[in-house]
Amino acid sequence: MNITKFDIQNSTMASKKIITKKSLDFFEKYLNNASPTGYEWEGQKIWMDYLKPYVDDFITDTYGTAVAVINPEAEYKVVIEGHSDEISWYVNYITDNGLLYVIRNGGSDHQIAPSKWVNIHTKTGIVKGVFGWPAIHTRRSGKEEVPKLDNIFIDIGAKDKAEVEKMGVHVGCVITYPDEFHVLNNDKFVCRALDNRAGGFMIAEVARLLHENGKKLPFGLYITNSVQEEIGLRGAEMITQTIKPNVAIVTDVTHDTTTPMIEKKTQGDCAMGKGPVIAYAPAVQQKLRERIIETAEANNIPFQRAANSRYTGTDTDAFAYSNGGVASALISLPLRYMHTTVETVHRDDVENVIRLIYETLLNIESGETFSYFE
Repeated sequence: MNITKFDIQNSTMASKKIITKKSLDFFEKYLNNASPTGYEWEGQKIWMDYLKPYVDDFITDTYGTAVAVINPEAEYKVVIEGHSDEISWYVNYITDNGLLYVIRNGGSDHQIAPSKWVNIHTKTGIVKGVFGWPAIHTRRSGKEEVPKLDNIFIDIGAKDKAEVEKMGVHVGCVITYPDEFHVLNNDKFVCRALDNRAGGFMIAEVARLLHENGKKLPFGLYITNSVQEEIGLRGAEMITQTIKPNVAIVTDVTHDTTTPMIEKKTQGDCAMGKGPVIAYAPAVQQKLRERIIETAEANNIPFQRAANSRYTGTDTDAFAYSNGGVASALISLPLRYMHTTVETVHRDDVENVIRLIYETLLNIESGETFSYFE
């Protein structure tokens, strides 16, 4: 499809600010709610409630993936997708003196754990705890232990194992960090779980803008908030079999590589504030990716490029290699400090990801195969 100067001049989104007070309030509420992998449903309810005015229908599945649908009767189906789950911990072992040892639920970072508050989710509510660590005075100079999965532990103030159990804590309880949403220097969003609650927010904003701007799409749009990405793309693997899409545009986060101790030769060169990152990888269908790039260029949307080796490590892989092959692409949001409690993104990048997905949808026609042989 050719994109003309007329398209540029008439784009309603070229310079308009996208995030409103209402949408930012939703983003904050959505982020502040814990949605650990396998326990995403309360966050999905918040997400669906926000989307209700802008869509025609919803689909949910057994494991908690939620899909908001526009034009559900259409045969040709386009997915825009993010994932709803966040990394967390499980209680794995309780010592006789009432301390808790943990295992990961997703890619939780053991090195940031010491001195962090935690929320332990029980049947009767939240039990507070702290990741303890030996005081500097008690550690051997020159032979200090570093935090590792087998030496970090949680103290919930219990005197023994029996008191732990009386408090409702048992092996298998899921553990999250309580850190909440903040704005840094006016234009940076900081929170745990921006990976990838930001994705769910951005695709929801695309739906809102389509509705508010009166855009009618010639296909069914499946705004998909998948579960269980952090443990192997499992939610996307399931929901793609239900939707059976023709096209999938996935959004997730990627590393800002401009901060210390990151090697650009291996991690690439991407920076927060310089626009969405468009992925190159075997799973990314090249004609679809080029459509996205043409759309960005035509609408003056800044973008960056990143190369992925054998796989993207995102739900793109699950959609691409399903149903005999689905034309899929990945648009990423640059993020600092991934899998910590202070994940950081730039407001302009968030708006430009939204803008790029929105404009790309307006440049897809029903029935397109994106075949390399047409």
